[in-house]
Amino acid sequence: MLAKQYKEMLHQKSVIREISAYGAERAKEIGYDNVFDFSLGNPSVPAPQIVNETIARLALEGDPLAVHGYSPSLGIDSVRQAIADSLNQRFAMDYSKEHIFPVSGAAAALAHAVRAVTEPGDEVLTFAPHFSEYFPYINLTGAVLKVVPAQPVDFQIHFDAFVEMLNPKVMAVLVNTPNNPSGVVYSAETLTKLAQVLKEKEAEYGHDIYILSDEPYREIVFDGKEVPYTSKFYDNTISCYSFSKSLSLPGERIGYVAVNPACKDAALIVDMCGQISRGIGHNCPSSIMQLAVSELLDYTSDLQVYETNMHILYDALTEMGYSCVKPDGTFYMFPKSLEPDAVAFCNKAKEFDLLLVPGDGFGCPGHFRMAYCVPTEKVERSLEAFRKLADYYKNR
Repeated sequence: MLAKQYKEMLHQKSVIREISAYGAERAKEIGYDNVFDFSLGNPSVPAPQIVNETIARLALEGDPLAVHGYSPSLGIDSVRQAIADSLNQRFAMDYSKEHIFPVSGAAAALAHAVRAVTEPGDEVLTFAPHFSEYFPYINLTGAVLKVVPAQPVDFQIHFDAFVEMLNPKVMAVLVNTPNNPSGVVYSAETLTKLAQVLKEKEAEYGHDIYILSDEPYREIVFDGKEVPYTSKFYDNTISCYSFSKSLSLPGERIGYVAVNPACKDAALIVDMCGQISRGIGHNCPSSIMQLAVSELLDYTSDLQVYETNMHILYDALTEMGYSCVKPDGTFYMFPKSLEPDAVAFCNKAKEFDLLLVPGDGFGCPGHFRMAYCVPTEKVERSLEAFRKLADYYKNR
């Protein structure tokens, strides 16, 4: 018999990927340049040349047994220490290698982190708008994901709703800042208040509550914005990081778990991650990629294009009448749809060859996500289509 749970998921396919697939077919009909596909969050800038040079040097000059051999189950010690040293320097933390666990991207980091701090039936809270894949990430562990309604005026945390949803079954809170899909960075004030609420509830419930901090967009911020580091605000924080966006390496699948040294049983959590890997069939990332990124911790791709694209779109769309919280970072924005039904709105947008993602799957009906990780000239050419779409709604 086939597994019922996964079989049922075949009827819950990713809306984002279905829209992207539609875009690929549409491009065959009218040409790639004429389809304005803002559906998929795939980095549009290449990895810096030093990435290629580092990988090539390791492959050609490194010890083949070390470069291509199995990684230790908890990761290569020198890599773990290099990551710890980098985080300590940037954020004035006190990590050591015992607090770092290399993984194959932020999704794998979350897969380990949630299993380390929950049992089946426990609850995990997250905040709308949220990454749509959080549901399978969390619910397939046996824990239950519940979503705190959004605060649409600024997409900071809706604390009244959050406090109302807290209960003794909540073992973890999943935050994503800078946020996919809104591009908003949680302020220091927001994180301070979040920490205060959780400390009070830990005392009331008599058990630890962990923050799982999903941070793949940490380096992509605009206008000199600072991203407050969640672990600086709350001891029981587990950071989940990926190099997919900062170094434009989504295909290499490389990231890490960083357990706050002040977290209760911090070193034990990393050891547990090694055991969790055994249960989910996850092996550490390839040795060559671990070694490569350990030398590239101070580098990013040329991320300026995302800021350029954001300003072009935000300025133009708000002038046309679209309403949007201005992104602080990432390569997403999350405007209100021009009719209450975002699915209907996005279907109408297809008639203008604009491929947008309804906000329903992100926990915010009445909004739509745009991934503007596309060439700037295409962003500029898309503006006429957005104007025609806005005119349709003004004149209907």
